[in-house]
Amino acid sequence: MKDDDTFTTELPAELAPDAVDADGPDEVDTSRVSGWGRIVRGNRTLWIVALCAVASLVIGLLVGRFLISPAQASDTPEPGLVTVPVEFGALSNDVTLRADVGYADAVEVTIDTTGGGSVVTGAVPELGATLNPLSIALEVEGRPVIVLPGELPAYRTLRMGVSGPDVLQLKQALVSVGIDAGDVASDRFDQATADGLGQLYAQAGYPLPAPEEGAADAVRSAEEGVRSAESGVAQAQQALTAAGAGPTALEGWQADVRVAQAEQALADARNGVEGTNVQQAEWDLQTARLERDQLWAAKNTGAERAALDAARAQVDSAAEALESARQSVLPYLPSSEVLFLTELPRRVDAVDVKRGTAISGPVMTVSGATVRLTGAAAEADARLLEIGAAATFELPDGTEHRAVISELTPGKDTKARWDVLLEPDPLTPEQIAQLQGSNVRVGIAVGATDGDVLSVPLAALTAGPGGESRVEVVDSDPRDGEDAKTRMVVVQTGLAAKGAVEVTPIEGELEEDDLVVVGE
Repeated sequence: MKDDDTFTTELPAELAPDAVDADGPDEVDTSRVSGWGRIVRGNRTLWIVALCAVASLVIGLLVGRFLISPAQASDTPEPGLVTVPVEFGALSNDVTLRADVGYADAVEVTIDTTGGGSVVTGAVPELGATLNPLSIALEVEGRPVIVLPGELPAYRTLRMGVSGPDVLQLKQALVSVGIDAGDVASDRFDQATADGLGQLYAQAGYPLPAPEEGAADAVRSAEEGVRSAESGVAQAQQALTAAGAGPTALEGWQADVRVAQAEQALADARNGVEGTNVQQAEWDLQTARLERDQLWAAKNTGAERAALDAARAQVDSAAEALESARQSVLPYLPSSEVLFLTELPRRVDAVDVKRGTAISGPVMTVSGATVRLTGAAAEADARLLEIGAAATFELPDGTEHRAVISELTPGKDTKARWDVLLEPDPLTPEQIAQLQGSNVRVGIAVGATDGDVLSVPLAALTAGPGGESRVEVVDSDPRDGEDAKTRMVVVQTGLAAKGAVEVTPIEGELEEDDLVVVGE
């Protein structure tokens, strides 16, 4: 080796056969090892090439050992019959769907503030709070928003004299919480309804809504008008009585005296009393009698009677004005002080206002206080379901929990999925907290066998010459293929579920674990 970069095949002098160290054999061995190390380091590329060649040789030997040629493959034996054992056990057909767990019918709550203030002053509910009938949902400008059951939202003030479906709803709501509201079949706001509102506010712990400004003065004025009209009637009645009354006792006595005097004067004249005149005496008697008859004759009281009728009409008008004025101060229900909600109680899911802020939109979101499962199913599966059918789903701890179908809503067309609502059996608060907002797998049994039965895969069924159902039972080793010993068993089929079908042998014997052919 001339230098570090020039390769040579000459052996180092210290490894030549005739080279023997004068110091002895041990020193010669050490020198050889050192020489071989220099050979490996100086010929690294050569050694790598050699290793690759050895690896390729090993791989080739392995491939030749394990690969089979097409000719050899043609000698592989034919496969046997494909069989499965007959099962024995309960069989059920289930509809499986996914369902979201949450509280029912979440709705946004809005408060009508068009008739008054909008600043929240108190009674702001906590998240998760429950709203029951007569609960105070919120306090606005010191006034309550009372929760009552009902579907129609409050849209106007309800007061004496108005009528409509909202009045009927109010009456029914009052009765549902134990308050007498009068005839619940009538949609008219009457005195009983007003009295019922008085009880409502008393139970809520708030004073009645204040009457409109000037309403109390209007009542006092109307009461004075009624008193004045009644006084006018009394005066007109007196005038009529006076005008239609007969003569007084004195007037009647005086009239009778004048008639008697005239009769006496006539008698004297006829007897020739000096200074009398029969003709004149007759005239005087006739006059006295006419005056007495006139005195007792009926009087013309038309004017007085007309005055009395006018006075009475004035009383009626004043009474109507008084009734109207009194109605204005009777208890009434502003639309801003009532919140009608269906399916009470309700749970508060979100609160969008706080004390001291003004209402500018929805104030909160509420949902049903009970948890329900909301899922969807294809029409073919949904038609197998029915309201009241039992279902199961898995709790977070892995245990099965029961639910019942409460509502089925068909899709808009045949391709749309049906909505399926389920009500679970009672859950603990901890379970509700864990399940809220989750999506669970729900199984609904739509058919089940009455106990344990024999069942085979649907693929095991074949049709006989008469259309009967059959299965082919293998009595020997299925690996014998066409040479395997088999027999046909005629069966009656039952419930089909999960790719299997219930079978009952009619001709031939069939038992659990018998092997039936499903393919070759």
